[in-house]
Amino acid sequence: MSRLYFKVLAWLLVTVAITGAGFLWVTSRGAESGEGGGPPYRRLMAAELEQLRRLHEEGRPGQLRAEIESFREAGLEMAFTGADGRDLAGSGDYSGLIERLERRVIGRPPVLYQGRLYWALNSADGGYWLLLEVSNRRSGWWLTAVRANAWVIGSLALLSLWLAYHITNPIRRLGRTVEAFGRGDLRARVGSTRRDEIGQLSRSFDQMAVRLEKLVTSQRRLLTDLSHELRTPLTRLGLAVELARSGGGDPAALDRIQKEADRLNDLVGGLLQVTRGEADPSAIEMSELSLDEVVAEIVEESRLEAGSVALAMIGSAPAPVRANAELMRRAIENVLRNAIRYSPAEETVSVEVGPGMVRVRDRGPGVPEDALAHLFDAFYRVKADSQEGPPRGFGLGLSIARRAVELHGGTITAENADPGLRVTIRLGASGPAV
Repeated sequence: MSRLYFKVLAWLLVTVAITGAGFLWVTSRGAESGEGGGPPYRRLMAAELEQLRRLHEEGRPGQLRAEIESFREAGLEMAFTGADGRDLAGSGDYSGLIERLERRVIGRPPVLYQGRLYWALNSADGGYWLLLEVSNRRSGWWLTAVRANAWVIGSLALLSLWLAYHITNPIRRLGRTVEAFGRGDLRARVGSTRRDEIGQLSRSFDQMAVRLEKLVTSQRRLLTDLSHELRTPLTRLGLAVELARSGGGDPAALDRIQKEADRLNDLVGGLLQVTRGEADPSAIEMSELSLDEVVAEIVEESRLEAGSVALAMIGSAPAPVRANAELMRRAIENVLRNAIRYSPAEETVSVEVGPGMVRVRDRGPGVPEDALAHLFDAFYRVKADSQEGPPRGFGLGLSIARRAVELHGGTITAENADPGLRVTIRLGASGPAV
């Protein structure tokens, strides 16, 4: 059992005890009070005291004793005394009880005298007392009240036990799940169905755990795939270096080294830049850009790389956006390079620009429909039916583009255009996603 369980349970039991004591105190005070007529049995005692006083003062002792005897037959021990405590309807002596009653403060619970409890009522002039014993076996209403209170307190105690368990058990369960998740069990989940705040907390943890599991898994896969992908250009670099050494500085080998080094530099630079933005989106420097000018510049710089593939830009109207220039440039450039790579010779790659939108279409073989959903995943590469050899590239260009666009609160989608592939970038109006 956790300490919180006992704290909650103790708090509930103390609350029950204070409430019960307060209830008894209020009811007993009301029974003692003579103001405002009092409760029904208080008024009955006052009426009976007046009746007994009248019979005594009228000199009818027989009727006085008969009146008191009728109460005793009903199970109530009653005594009618003078101011000195002498029983006016019998031979009893209640002087000690009267002295104790006169010393106590009015409004407190019944007086315990010689092992018995008495309710007492004094006449207005102080000359008479009506004493009602409430602790004898025949008048069982007091014991019944005590038993009823004990039943209520016992029931509340059981309910308190259940409530304490109901509150603390899901917290302990959440704690065990958090501990398991911290030990490396990324599939640990609370699975709570509660609709209260504890259930909301548990579901929030589960949602966080799902995101963390995806993040950690993707990071592990990224490291594995990246280490695998980097081996190819590094191996080529090594071979090119050996050829350069053995061939006396062959220009072709040196060009190969430069090409592979540039590819590695682009790959690492793109990953680092996007990763920095994802780690702290608030640190992305945003500025006002003219999207059409950025796209026009990228198109012109890509003409040499395009070779026999023609590049056509559609739309020249100003398209101002607020974005990070380098991230946006890298995203558009990666999409355009991908289109050039898969476009047949002598065909045209069109680039359309509009308000907050860039659309690139090639005339290549397109992508199988089942591959469209994975096209922007890291290291995912599609091999067309007409393509010879292994898929080209690292499979990171479109993944980097998607992450850069999402950092701006935008979306990037792909669809087959028959022929070719159409990739559309739409930027969010609210700036970077934080």
